[in-house]
Amino acid sequence: MTARGASRSNAFIFLCLVCFFDAMGVGLIIPVMPELIVELSELPISSAAEIGGYLMFTFSLVLFFMSPVLGGLSDRHGRRPVLLISLLGFSLDYFIMALAPTLFWLFVARFFSGMFGATLATANAAMVDLSSPEDRAKNFGYLGAAVGVGFMFGPVMGGVLGEYGTRVPFIASGILIMLVCLYGYFAFPETLEVENRRPFEWRRANPFGSLFAIGRYPAVLWIFVALFFIQLAAQSYNSIWSFFLIEVLDWTPMLIGISLAVYGALLATFQGGLTGIVVKRFGEVRITLFSIALGIIVYLGFAFTSQGWHLYFWLFVSAFSVFALPSMQSLMTQNVPENAQGELQGAIASSYSLSAIIGPIVMTQTFSWFTRAEGLYFPGAPFAAGAALDVISIAIFVYAVRKLTKLSPANIGTAQKT
Repeated sequence: MTARGASRSNAFIFLCLVCFFDAMGVGLIIPVMPELIVELSELPISSAAEIGGYLMFTFSLVLFFMSPVLGGLSDRHGRRPVLLISLLGFSLDYFIMALAPTLFWLFVARFFSGMFGATLATANAAMVDLSSPEDRAKNFGYLGAAVGVGFMFGPVMGGVLGEYGTRVPFIASGILIMLVCLYGYFAFPETLEVENRRPFEWRRANPFGSLFAIGRYPAVLWIFVALFFIQLAAQSYNSIWSFFLIEVLDWTPMLIGISLAVYGALLATFQGGLTGIVVKRFGEVRITLFSIALGIIVYLGFAFTSQGWHLYFWLFVSAFSVFALPSMQSLMTQNVPENAQGELQGAIASSYSLSAIIGPIVMTQTFSWFTRAEGLYFPGAPFAAGAALDVISIAIFVYAVRKLTKLSPANIGTAQKT
């Protein structure tokens, strides 16, 4: 069964639902994760942040090795089986965390989550199957919007459910992901045409093999490297947001959830509603440069946040910097063959996993170091580090665009709008 006519619409809806519920599930648990770690470890918040970093490290390390395997399998067997199996794995992860009697079981859950963590990468590859080259940035924006809406609802629900117990949001997440998997089993058609499939090769189905494969497209590789530094910078958000708000503003899970919901709403509005418009008007290159540059300012703003209204001001400004990822993805997909799109998305997922292997450890250790009783007190230090990483990213991206233009100016078409 392939995605044509009504089936194509069903596929599009399901992919958006996957991204929505994936983000919603993650958002549900973020507000209560610090409390769960403290509950199981009986440690102060600064030390609990370090454990949170190790949990993210475990997930990301496993995902780093598994993403290209699942990406390669989706290029060989199609997107449908990989997506459905991945959703089942994520559901199992949440149920294990809900029942975890010790910290050890949280690590077991994160291990399983990493094994089956290819939902977003495979959803992106399926979206490439469904989209014409000129519509890819816009459609990636829709997936980003689905993630944003998920983050909008998830943290609020997590904060509310967390009032009934730290385990309740995990149970809710597992049930939601299971329901999405059940819906996909009946409604999601295969999106990858048989003629666009390729044999599975172990030499390419490892994180280094997929990265080397991307190296066959030099300009794409440099965009890929720039994207990695953006992903690494973003770990300052992913790793310490809840811990930072507890430390600096003394916020409860409910208030943390509301802040994440506001960010999700902004992400959905701007990335989903405006990506196609701004990319068509200004091109992928200019929008990416603008987004990264603004991101540097936002990181520094968060670093020195000391009041709630400061936080919300910078959250609003950050909404104007959300176009970089879909624009960069669009540029890369336009410059690799159709039968390697799953491999590309698997490599992007591996890149994110690599950043999430390095980032949480660095960011949580930095946060812990700068929030101890002795020494300089600067809980915003991880955000300052994020700004520095974005500076590196923007320099690499400029080099990548020059290289892409030199190799084949037609490849980026209207992307530069010069």
